[in-house]
Amino acid sequence: MAAKKSKKPLIGFIGQGWIGKAYADNFEERGYEVVRYSLEKPWVKNKDKIKECDIVFIAVWTPTTPAGFDSSVIQSVLPLVGEGKVAVIKSTILPGTTEVLQKKFPRITILFNPEFLSIVSHVHDAAHPFVNLVGMPVSDAKHFLAAERVMKVLPKAGHAAICKSAEAEIFKYTHNASGYTQVILFNLMYDLAQQFDASWDVVNRAIQADPLISNRYSNPVHKSGRGAGGGCFIKDIAALRRHFKRHLPADKHALKVLEAMEAKNIELLTATNKDIDLLEGVYGKAVVKKHLQAAKRKKR
Repeated sequence: MAAKKSKKPLIGFIGQGWIGKAYADNFEERGYEVVRYSLEKPWVKNKDKIKECDIVFIAVWTPTTPAGFDSSVIQSVLPLVGEGKVAVIKSTILPGTTEVLQKKFPRITILFNPEFLSIVSHVHDAAHPFVNLVGMPVSDAKHFLAAERVMKVLPKAGHAAICKSAEAEIFKYTHNASGYTQVILFNLMYDLAQQFDASWDVVNRAIQADPLISNRYSNPVHKSGRGAGGGCFIKDIAALRRHFKRHLPADKHALKVLEAMEAKNIELLTATNKDIDLLEGVYGKAVVKKHLQAAKRKKR
């Protein structure tokens, strides 16, 4: 007699922006029953159904404002997860956040599973992750068994590991900070090339051929502007710098590196009028206005 197949868990998704929707679509394509909830139609009606889900993935906005990193949206939706169920945070959160949230919401099991989706290829990225990390805020049997369950339902990745939540959180910021740093570096070299009347196309072709240089961000002029823009880079590096200063205040040189990269990036973005609304959301209108005025004076 054939062994009875175990029933697939009911999967919930809170947040249906381009990240949450890409993952929810992928789960449905792979044969899972999915319950989606967000504030937009038609998913707003599913709010009370989330508590029935065995595993709930949370992909909501975690902004950085002039007041700092804001995880309030995550905290507002965690009570929707049913008692004894598993909540998996996909949103970018600062190191240590999962542990804090688990203490605040002991009735559910909370894990962190970072995402690495690019907006231009988010559908493909959701289906083909290069890494699956499932982070646990507590190293006990309950969390480990929950992490194993989550790992089983994720799309297969080249590298997968169950680890501490802080390790997964730090890797997410390492990923974003690496991209940000590359953008700044390539912009510096681009300016140097202009100073010497050197063709960046020639330099860039050599960069593309160099196996030791990551070349994803080697085009300094991007989307009609320059600098590390978009919904992640600006807010995440500002949050990382604040977090680093809070936890490693004695490392003055490290803080100067982060602060200098931020200042250069703001200069690049304001000089080309790129993602000004995002800059204002993170640093405040007064700060951005000051940089815009400086950029205008420089052009004269």
